[in-house]
Amino acid sequence: METIIGQNSGGGGQTGGAGDPVTTAGQQDFTQKVIEGSQQTPVICYFHSPRDGSAETVGSALEQAVRQQRGAVKLVKVDVDQNRQLAQQLRLQSLPTVYAFVQGQPYDGFAGAQADAQQVQQFVQQVAQQGGGGQDQQAQIDHALQQAKGALDAGEVSTAQQIYGQVLQVDEQNAGALAGLIRCHLANDDVQGAREIYDSLTEEMQQSGELAAAKAAIDLAEETAKARGDLGDLEQAVQQNPDDLQARYDLALGYNAAGKREEACDQLLEIIKRNKEWEDDAARKQLVKFFEAWGPKDEVTLSARRRLSSILFS
Repeated sequence: METIIGQNSGGGGQTGGAGDPVTTAGQQDFTQKVIEGSQQTPVICYFHSPRDGSAETVGSALEQAVRQQRGAVKLVKVDVDQNRQLAQQLRLQSLPTVYAFVQGQPYDGFAGAQADAQQVQQFVQQVAQQGGGGQDQQAQIDHALQQAKGALDAGEVSTAQQIYGQVLQVDEQNAGALAGLIRCHLANDDVQGAREIYDSLTEEMQQSGELAAAKAAIDLAEETAKARGDLGDLEQAVQQNPDDLQARYDLALGYNAAGKREEACDQLLEIIKRNKEWEDDAARKQLVKFFEAWGPKDEVTLSARRRLSSILFS
């Protein structure tokens, strides 16, 4: 398959593990990670001492600002307590000290902990622009995500997985690619695999909108997996007794498991029509789970939301 994201544009070169733009260096690998690494991607070198508490603010601001650039610039942290000879060679006068390297040469920098978060962010943005590829790479990532979604919507799950994997090689924390990969597992009925990906993420990442929706899709898949079976029996039960709301509820889950989303909504909306308070508002709550899993712009979501509003406020 053709590579979607160019590995040599902007943040293509990787000096950290698994695409992480933040890494550490010492006497042995400083030249490789900083001097040579900056030939491909601008590198900001952060010299600090763990004994200096005031440096933590600058370090945290640098990490956050660098990660926001999505690979257009890298951050290499050097502990001077562990690399005194290197600090002497570079003639560091104070800590923390920040140097930016572009094309193997010093570009700009500052010393001391006086820089605030906004100044640090502006500094990082300025350095990232020297690489000339950050915006191009982001455009490539956005285009790749659109291609992957199109492939997934068309049922080409394997193609979508490959594209999402390429995005994650460049940006391992890309929420859109991670959510897409989860949906690929769900499309292959691999609910356990989808759950494992989600559970491996940090709590902060799990709270992003795309991954929260993916979590709803996982929860829904786990629930509907229990409802797979003979839909004919449930349909017959509802036909024989239209007031059997439990059978309707089970049928809705079964329809969703079979990919019949409109039919699933029909059954839940019928329950609400007949008894809004049934089982502590279970039908409406299940509809909300559907909406979260399908997304707010999904056609079935929009249609069912309108019908739900009509029922609730009639």
